[in-house]
Amino acid sequence: MTTFRQALDIQRQDDHRYYHHHRINQSLHFVSAISFLVAYAWLLVDPVVSALIAWLVSMATRQAGHFFFEPKGYDHINQATHEHKEAIKVGYNLQRKIVLMALWAAAPVALLASPDLLGLIEPHADWTAYARDVGGAWLVIGVGGLLCRTVHLFFIRDVQTGLVWMTKILTDPFHDIALYHRAPLQLLRGELLDPAYHGQRG
Repeated sequence: MTTFRQALDIQRQDDHRYYHHHRINQSLHFVSAISFLVAYAWLLVDPVVSALIAWLVSMATRQAGHFFFEPKGYDHINQATHEHKEAIKVGYNLQRKIVLMALWAAAPVALLASPDLLGLIEPHADWTAYARDVGGAWLVIGVGGLLCRTVHLFFIRDVQTGLVWMTKILTDPFHDIALYHRAPLQLLRGELLDPAYHGQRG
C-alpha cells in the first residue's frame, strides 16, 4: 500500500502529465493559483467574497485552459487516448466538470427567477445583495462538489484515495505556482506546448 504522500505525488504527477501539455493552460493555471490564494485569504474575512473570487477568476481561468487549449487527441508521450485518460481521471474529468460548471452557471439564473430560492433564503433587495446571494450559492456548490467527490471516491476506490484527492485539490494552488510560474514567459517566447509534447496532435 502506498503512503499518503506517495499517493498524493502520484495523483499530482498524473494530473500534470495527462492534462497540462499546453503553455496557455499552464499560464492560466498560474493565474488561477494566485487568485485562489487570494480567495483563501478572503475566507478568513468574508467567505462570500472568497467564493466570488474563486469562481469568477480562479475556476474560470482554470477550466478555460482545460476546455479550450488542452490537446484532446492521442497522447503519444503517455501512450493513452483522451478517452482512456478521462476514464481513469480520479477527480473531475471533463464530463463531470461540465456538470459542475452547469450548476455554477445556473445559480445566478435561479436566484433571478426565484430570489428566495423557493423560501430557502431571504430574497435580495438590491444588486449588492444579489451578488452576495450568488457568492453564497457558489460557496455551497464549491464545498459540496469537493465533499461529494471525496465521499464518492471512498466508495468507488478507498478512503485514502478520496482524502488524497481532496488534499491535492486544496493544495493545488501552491503546487501550481511552483510548477507553472515560468509558463507565461515561455508562452511569450512562442512555446505553445511543453517540450515533452512537441509533435503531439491536438
